[in-house]
Amino acid sequence: MADPWLTIIGIGEDGLAGMSEASRKALHEAETVFGGERHLALAGVTSRGRPWPVPFDAEIVLSCRGRPTAVLASGDPFWHGAGSGLAEKLDANEWIAHSAPSTFSLAAGRLGWRLESAICLGLHAAPFERLVPHLAPGVHIICLVRDGKAAGDLAKWLSERGWGASAFWTLAALGGPRESVAEHRAERFAGDLTGNLVAVAVEAKGGQGIPRSSGLSDDLFAHDGQITKRPVRALALSALAPRPGERLWDIGAGSGSISVEWALCGGTATAIEAREDRAANIRSNAAAFGLAHRITITTGKAPEALAGLDAPDAVFIGGGLDSAMFDAIWSRLSPGARLVAHAVTLETEALLGELHQRHGGELMRVEIAHTTPLGRYRSWEASRPVVQWSAVR
Repeated sequence: MADPWLTIIGIGEDGLAGMSEASRKALHEAETVFGGERHLALAGVTSRGRPWPVPFDAEIVLSCRGRPTAVLASGDPFWHGAGSGLAEKLDANEWIAHSAPSTFSLAAGRLGWRLESAICLGLHAAPFERLVPHLAPGVHIICLVRDGKAAGDLAKWLSERGWGASAFWTLAALGGPRESVAEHRAERFAGDLTGNLVAVAVEAKGGQGIPRSSGLSDDLFAHDGQITKRPVRALALSALAPRPGERLWDIGAGSGSISVEWALCGGTATAIEAREDRAANIRSNAAAFGLAHRITITTGKAPEALAGLDAPDAVFIGGGLDSAMFDAIWSRLSPGARLVAHAVTLETEALLGELHQRHGGELMRVEIAHTTPLGRYRSWEASRPVVQWSAVR
């Protein structure tokens, strides 16, 4: 087996002094060294250095294939760094890595936090809404942010959403001679750290966070009335049985509430919605929950809109199912995939009865009533019954 031509090296604020002997040897022998301008300066690399392009492009490194090459990245290159983006394009014998302590490890060490219990996020190229699923009283969060201005923007974002009482640390240049760690209260943070590479740590206080159970309040979603209501949504998600990494087709998505709750469980969803105004609500909801990276929106009608989509692990059909749509969807499902369909009309209910007879699964009828005023008293007001059929391919 040939020696690896690429060495991926983690570097800290202490530069060469903090590197292992193997890292320094690989750096010395490399014909070309890629890294950010700050990394190259910390390592004292001049003529051999090539600064990263913005945005990052792994192909520039691959152009040196076969010649001794080094890549410098902050701390642990495989934690929000360039390491995995390079390794996935190479054979295992082409590269080797020498990691340094990550910013997350250094921050936890300064604050005395259990790193295994902290939420670690890279927000230097992602919206602050990625925090939404994680915010809860007492939670420890460590974020990588682009610069000092972004730290101020994050403090403002937290305060506007009821988390202004949170303890808020800014941690700059960790592990080096210019290291600084300062504690603030989010709503009072007004520091100007522009230009410094900053990590932010938050101990969340002041808010409640979103519940972890299925069936979130309807009020949390933008919708025009076309939404799978909370109790029925909880039943649908129970039957869909989401698992991390799985893919959902949400057909006739309406507000996208099913897609949102599926994605909160760690999966990805494709929301298929015919109306553009409702698709706009789905986009809004996906963004508000920090899930825009997990929810894809396709404007159109099934089954035509399903062409070209990767096969799902589960399908939810909130209404409008007919025999042609079912046949087109069922034929696309892999063994073990789940399908959950709802009906509120007699025609669709009859179809679900036939499908249950042919394919088995579970068929149930749900009737829910809520209290409403009746003069000086209260009475029950029934919602339309919903029939749910769930089956495994």
